[in-house]
Amino acid sequence: MKVSKNLRLIASIREFLKDRFNLDEDKADELQTIENLRKGIEFRGTNLWVLIFAIIVASVGLNVNSTAVIIGAMLISPLMGPIMGIGLGVGINDFELIKRAFKNLAVAAGISILTSALYFFISPLGEARSELLSRTTPAIWDVLIALFGGLAGIVAASRKHFSNVIPGVAIATALMPPLCTAGYGLASGNISFFIGAFFLFFINSVFISFATLIIVRFLKYPKKEFVNPTTEKKVKQYILIIILITVIPSLFMAYNIVNRSLFERNANAFINNELTFRNTHILSKNIIQSEGKKLIELFMVGERLDEKTIELTKQKLEKYGIKDAELNINQGISGDEKFDLSYIRAGLIEDLYKKNEELLKSKEKKIELLERELARAGLARYPVEEIYNEAKAQHSNLSQFFIDKVVIAGSKKIGLDTISVAYAKFTTKPGASEVQRFENWLIARTKTDKIKLIIQ
Repeated sequence: MKVSKNLRLIASIREFLKDRFNLDEDKADELQTIENLRKGIEFRGTNLWVLIFAIIVASVGLNVNSTAVIIGAMLISPLMGPIMGIGLGVGINDFELIKRAFKNLAVAAGISILTSALYFFISPLGEARSELLSRTTPAIWDVLIALFGGLAGIVAASRKHFSNVIPGVAIATALMPPLCTAGYGLASGNISFFIGAFFLFFINSVFISFATLIIVRFLKYPKKEFVNPTTEKKVKQYILIIILITVIPSLFMAYNIVNRSLFERNANAFINNELTFRNTHILSKNIIQSEGKKLIELFMVGERLDEKTIELTKQKLEKYGIKDAELNINQGISGDEKFDLSYIRAGLIEDLYKKNEELLKSKEKKIELLERELARAGLARYPVEEIYNEAKAQHSNLSQFFIDKVVIAGSKKIGLDTISVAYAKFTTKPGASEVQRFENWLIARTKTDKIKLIIQ
């Protein structure tokens, strides 16, 4: 009896999951989906011009470090078409489709790189900004983004109703910025930039295609039959080889990135905790990990540290898991010491920037405080000209007028007191009743009961 209940429970869970994860419910006609994906492969006419314009927009975004502009360029880019076309061709065994998609992707990539290279060659802004630099070092995370982004893209493309998933995939996988960065590397002669960025584009392309292949096979799209089974086996082997060629370097790069990040974090913790002295200060620091070498280089000013102190400090590197790092401490400037002055300048600029930033924040807080105090004390300026015009309409002989709030010292109240002082000059001396009427109107107009009126 208990076994029967367990089986029913398992069957219920299975039915629930099958119903929730069912991809057949709103699936579009398979032949129609294939036809739609075929149409998006071609790069000629409109598609080609849209690609060129999108590449220029993305290049400008990378050049000025604008994330919003880059996202906009990725949204209008038509690069997803041939990439998904390759995966579709492999999935349904259509090798004519594979060749056509690959040809169009090669044309699109070539034109994209040449367009961005031309832009960066003539652009007056030659510095590589953070948005551009982030596209030069691909890693395993890029593989995951491309794979799962591609899965989302092909699932959305196989539905009956239009979805905004594909534009989202274009943004997440970032196909266009790597091509623009490769163009920058070509224009600036930086081969490492070109290789790193193009490899990132290659990763995205391969795994979006692979994701398309997975879903096409999972949804059992109609395949073209092979005449020779040996050919099908060879194709599968080629796909596996391409994936391995893509993943292995990405894993290596990911390992290096994580390892470098951990070293920088531990090195900064070591510097902050172990190199704080009363009369000696760090002017600049440089943390380097390259080709298996780890270096922490510091430039310090103030009272010189003796050799014993430096040696004891070096022994604490092991505590932070960086005992294999070399600690190089430069103190003062003398002919016997050699170091890169660019690090000193960078440290000075960074220190100056931070101090000025703190000073500006402090001044902003003081201004805000004073504004609040002025508002609380009621020292805001009156609209003098407006009050004068209203008073002039009632007293034609009024020639000059001024009113403001002032602080009075020596009043009986604790602290300072405020009072409104008004000065009025008439062309003909007004009578007592007119002065009283003017004063009563002024009190009502300014909504205050403390007015000292001076008549001339």
